[in-house]
Amino acid sequence: MKTYSVTPNVDVSAWFVKLEDVAPEEVYDSKDEAIEAAEQMAKENTPSLVEILDKDHNVIEERRFKGL
Repeated sequence: MKTYSVTPNVDVSAWFVKLEDVAPEEVYDSKDEAIEAAEQMAKENTPSLVEILDKDHNVIEERRFKGL
């Protein structure tokens, strides 16, 4: 299962989408944009998990995507 994480930068002025917690895949201006992009990537690569993290890198929400 692939894991995509949505996490803010240090001053929460941008949001990163990372695959398997490696280097950022993409950078977005808003949390909503980053979540939408991560969900789209997860849907295209099921089974997968989207983890939404806060500024302290604590998981605040998980969204699972299953294959057909």
